[in-house]
Amino acid sequence: VAPFFQRLIARGASELPITDVRMTRFLITLNEGVEFVLSSLDMMHGGEIFVPKIPSMKMTDMAAAMAPGLATKVIGIRPGEKLHEMMISADDARNTVDLGDRYAIEPAFVEYTRAPLTGGRLADEFSYASDTNEDWLDAAGLMAMLAEEAAPKRRRRAND
Repeated sequence: VAPFFQRLIARGASELPITDVRMTRFLITLNEGVEFVLSSLDMMHGGEIFVPKIPSMKMTDMAAAMAPGLATKVIGIRPGEKLHEMMISADDARNTVDLGDRYAIEPAFVEYTRAPLTGGRLADEFSYASDTNEDWLDAAGLMAMLAEEAAPKRRRRAND
């Protein structure tokens, strides 16, 4: 969503489209995502799904942070779109381990020998969703994240 908003703002948009005022999303930069994947490789035992612990943000707050004073327009939810992202459902919680900076959903069925991951087991009713997340990004945090993401692009252009 952030790159889409950035393009609209750069083009001089008079308003930013918001699907629904309740909508939330998890946020992670490309660099953070790559680092997460690489560090997860070292932890793998086989068959896990690793889930990063990352902040959430309301899309209305993102729009206000990126373009203070710019109007928003609610455009409505599209088919298949969700109001909130769900990374771990209550159904998956029984197979999920808390590893500190991430969760790991272990396979329910394993057809080979594998050691379980060491970490705290989650309660059966646990879920990890963007609207119930405990880590929320504020405007300053978003702007720092966007600046961090833009820095490598600026360095690449300067070297061209």
